[in-house]
Amino acid sequence: MTIKIPVGEESFDEIRKAGLYYVDKTELIYELVGQTGNKVTLFTRPRRFGKTLNMSMMESFFDIKRDSNVLFKGLIISKHEAFCSEWMNQYPVLFISFKDVDGLDFESANNMLKVILSDYCKKIAGLGENENTDSDDRAIFARLKAQKASAAEVQNALKTIMRMMNAVYGKPVILLIDEYDVPLAKASEKNTAQNRYYEQMLDVIKGMLSIALKTNEYLKFAVVTGCLRIAKESIFTGTNNFASYSVMDERFSKYFGFTQKEMDKLLATANLKDKTDIIREWYDGYVFGNTSVYCPWDTANYVSALVYDKTADPKNYWRNTSSNAIIRDFVDHSDWGIPDKFETILNGGTVTQEISDELTYDTLYTSEQNLWSILLMTGYLTKADPAAKGNKIALRIPNTEIAGIFEDTVVKLFTDTLDNGRQKELLAAFWNEDIEDATRQLNDFLWETISYHDYHEDYYHAFMTGLFVGLGYSVDSNKESGLGRFDIRVKDRKNRRAMIFEVKKAINKAQMEKACDEAIDQIVEKGYAATIAPGYEKIICYGIVFYQKSAMIKKV
Repeated sequence: MTIKIPVGEESFDEIRKAGLYYVDKTELIYELVGQTGNKVTLFTRPRRFGKTLNMSMMESFFDIKRDSNVLFKGLIISKHEAFCSEWMNQYPVLFISFKDVDGLDFESANNMLKVILSDYCKKIAGLGENENTDSDDRAIFARLKAQKASAAEVQNALKTIMRMMNAVYGKPVILLIDEYDVPLAKASEKNTAQNRYYEQMLDVIKGMLSIALKTNEYLKFAVVTGCLRIAKESIFTGTNNFASYSVMDERFSKYFGFTQKEMDKLLATANLKDKTDIIREWYDGYVFGNTSVYCPWDTANYVSALVYDKTADPKNYWRNTSSNAIIRDFVDHSDWGIPDKFETILNGGTVTQEISDELTYDTLYTSEQNLWSILLMTGYLTKADPAAKGNKIALRIPNTEIAGIFEDTVVKLFTDTLDNGRQKELLAAFWNEDIEDATRQLNDFLWETISYHDYHEDYYHAFMTGLFVGLGYSVDSNKESGLGRFDIRVKDRKNRRAMIFEVKKAINKAQMEKACDEAIDQIVEKGYAATIAPGYEKIICYGIVFYQKSAMIKKV
């Protein structure tokens, strides 16, 4: 059976109308509305775990302007017939996302917020023309739509629109705010003195949410999503019947990410049950509450690739969804002994840390507890024991994909902090064919990096390439050459000399010499030296094998 996997589609309506595969999360609606008395609910989860799609699903279910019976037919929520009769398409809904509020400074970010509000007003333009609404509100609505609203009108925008919806439909409004904390996260990243605008953006977002969520007579209930629960700024303080559910909480844990049962069904439908183990290794392992889940974004991408080509290899799809700068900032705190702890988790171990799920973006890097907490909340680490309780938790890397991001960070940290003088000394040893000195220096460099017993060959390849860049030579890697691909080629055009390196990883220390001989044989058999352009008078070929923090070098 051929199925269509929705990759990047975050609209519930579009997924259902197009007949795309949908992992049914509709029971979330019944559990949230039918079984809690929450006036305001905050769900905090890492990026790419289905927050926006769930919000779109709720909008479709509740929105009074729609008829969603067909879209929800056959889904779990449809079994609750009395609930559906009471709630489906019965209330006005205001659904807005702050995920695109960003800018180099406060003015540009605030203007982006005005654009988002303007676009939303254009989407519901008829509301601004309805004579059942207050004339002053219609005037404010027009200014919001034209991006000419005052600062106070922007802060009151959500409540103004809700008051207008209430006037038109005669019912309180369901408010859905997606990625509420992105503007604050973005503002906190601008850490130069001239660009930092965190306090200004905090004032705007705090004002908007406080006005919309606290003692708002036009509010039926609200659902808010984000990565972190912001505590210090008291955005939610004073909100009636407020409930927050983070990655630490079991309730609602199964609605963000794919459970094993959902994955089994998806793979069976796609005729990909033989890919279960590799998908689990790469994309499973996140623990929310005590529920283990897969990342939906990565899973959807890889399954989609497999539907087209069953031989497709897994990829790191999460890597490009963010800068991943948090890991680098974390490792930079060598005064906290973090590199040693990273070495432990990269080697498959755990670190036990005090965790808080109430954080604030402007103080994330002021304590080690904060940093471990944000790595957990944002999905870079997860609980080692799903049944663990309390705030002191053993943490681990969830899967191969995230381990790859940590590896990349370690390589980049190493290359960024290299001593240029020592680089030149190592390269001189290679040019001089002094294998003993080159081996000693290379092992010294390895000792100073974060060690990881399961580094793949490409890690050591990147490690070697990093040693040669920035020294004025032409450095090529993995180019088509001779009968195959060489690993690294360094050319010194001025002195008409070049080097070729074939890099291997041994399975254990005893196998290092054998692997090194294989590297040498490969250079000869594949004719890598013949790829150097005519005119180079000296071509040196090396085989290098690594095992953990040890290196062995041989020359052809």
